[in-house]
Amino acid sequence: MTAQPVHFDKDPHRVPPMPERTPQALRLAIQEHAPHLLPDFESHWRRAIGDAFNLTPVPAFMRLWWTQYAIARDPRLEAHLNDLEAHAAKSEDPQESAALLAEYSRLRRAAAEVEPGE
Repeated sequence: MTAQPVHFDKDPHRVPPMPERTPQALRLAIQEHAPHLLPDFESHWRRAIGDAFNLTPVPAFMRLWWTQYAIARDPRLEAHLNDLEAHAAKSEDPQESAALLAEYSRLRRAAAEVEPGE
């Protein structure tokens, strides 16, 4: 997708707060602040949850998309993660690759733990 994240108050460095931790609130936040994620979010929702009578997959779905949105709402974080991943893939030094991927993983875990309103 070519759409770019939308920033509120026209300040490219201001990161929108995380929404309530519900599928509806997360979808609205994605639609408003990271519309480039919306087609994949909705496709995954239809495939994984859709008309299911079993809500067991919802927590895993929410954790994945919560993390994706927490990263996408901050273009600097998203770019940094992309750089870490690209440098790790190109590095010929296994220790350097491991260190880069460890930092990538740490930042993704931190994104997953962001609370509503932060």
